[in-house]
Amino acid sequence: GETGELALFVDLRQIMGLGEAACLAMAVHRGALIASDEKRVFKREAEARLGLGRLLNTPGLLVLAIRRGILTVNEADGLKRDLEVGRFRMRFESFRELLSR
Repeated sequence: GETGELALFVDLRQIMGLGEAACLAMAVHRGALIASDEKRVFKREAEARLGLGRLLNTPGLLVLAIRRGILTVNEADGLKRDLEVGRFRMRFESFRELLSR
């Protein structure tokens, strides 16, 4: 319930930032997926508490959007190019490569 979610949030605040702790506590208690490119503590705690496959990185989130019909491959590739202008690099040329795996 709400009390358990709040208690987990308080515990997580000891080892991570406010937003990270809030998102992870909500995902754990509401059975949600979570998207983050954070490494180290957040990634370790998210995988331990949610299980593998429920933590998505940016490419994983965009692949999910393509598979659900929210984005086309071309739109996702455009977002990839926009992110790369801000120095967020993805190590593949097109989302077509990820969809074929």
